[in-house]
Amino acid sequence: MQGRKALSFEAGPIDPTQSSDGYLPGSQRKQKQLLIHQALTKDPVDVEALRQAAFSHGGLLTDEIRRKVWPKLLGVNVYSLPPKPGPDVCDNHKDYNQVLLDVRRSVRRFPPGMQEAQRQVLQEQLMGVILQVLRTHPDLHYYQGYHDIAVTLLLVSGQRMAVALLERLSTLHLRDFMDPTMDSTKHILNYLMPILQWESPQLHDFMQRAEVGTIFALSWLITWYGHVLTNFHHILRLYDFFLASHPLMAVYFAAAIVLHREEEVLACNCDMPSVHQLLSRIPQDLPYETLVLRAQQLFRCLPHTELAKQAALQLYKSISIGSFSEFQQAASCQRPDAILRQQQQHMTVPGKAEPDILLTTAEHSPLVKAAVWGISATLGAAALAVTQTALEWAPEFLLQLF
Repeated sequence: MQGRKALSFEAGPIDPTQSSDGYLPGSQRKQKQLLIHQALTKDPVDVEALRQAAFSHGGLLTDEIRRKVWPKLLGVNVYSLPPKPGPDVCDNHKDYNQVLLDVRRSVRRFPPGMQEAQRQVLQEQLMGVILQVLRTHPDLHYYQGYHDIAVTLLLVSGQRMAVALLERLSTLHLRDFMDPTMDSTKHILNYLMPILQWESPQLHDFMQRAEVGTIFALSWLITWYGHVLTNFHHILRLYDFFLASHPLMAVYFAAAIVLHREEEVLACNCDMPSVHQLLSRIPQDLPYETLVLRAQQLFRCLPHTELAKQAALQLYKSISIGSFSEFQQAASCQRPDAILRQQQQHMTVPGKAEPDILLTTAEHSPLVKAAVWGISATLGAAALAVTQTALEWAPEFLLQLF
């Protein structure tokens, strides 16, 4: 592929009301929340507007909003969630020991200061989320780093919804990483260098001479940066972005990071150990909103179909890429939650009491509170780590916990 003049990346004039970490002032937050609410209540749901909200400055703003929007981005019906993982989900599974080791090592992914008893309950739930998906789809193969994605979904959405979201991701965006070999993952990584070559031939040639390859970005892609970033707010911002994007967007974001650090790389010794060490240690103070914009621009100007015309990328058929268009079309036909809730109520078996959690929060907040304290009494204080925002999300969120 021939190099060309680098794209002129203009993030627009600096807006003093918008910070580089995604914070929006009150008036803009309220306007964005209103637009998201309108998109969620349209029939069919305006999924494209939700995607634009996830792309734009600040992402989806709050976990309350994420619990409403993430399912729509993935086509998950929150009123038809899989059952809560049972105690036998861990029995005799071939990946049990590896999952257990990874979950035990996931301590830093939980909120600082969390009591050990709370963390242990969440780690048990995390085991259940991962193994239930793997049992449901025996063709999927666990990889180290999968738990980093699962724990992010769990901390935001609770166990039942986390199972549903992880299942969808595992058959879509993450599918290429879950083959029995690393061949598919290597194929996805192969998109990185052509982007760099197109944008900065000098940087590309330097990295080629250093023979650094692309392995430095492996953990970035397979964990959606959850393993390498320490600020949970930044992780969630990227999850908003990737959930709304093409499966290859994590690669374009990796390219945006490397291009952002071009001067550092070119000032480094041109050898594999030096360049690999520099790139693999991702800075924690990256300008995330700027990089999100640049990744989107790279994707628009360098579509993966053009990159794939190179011989090295034509030889492999990606399941994630191949199924994405069909998935997008299906996701655009979703009904709003109010209608899904009505459908669920109509399907309730006659004579069987409907759960209180299907009632509106405004009318039945005491019942919701009682449900929260009931969960706490059953599971201990650890349950509050998952249900701390339940009163905001209320009936829909509590539905996932039973």
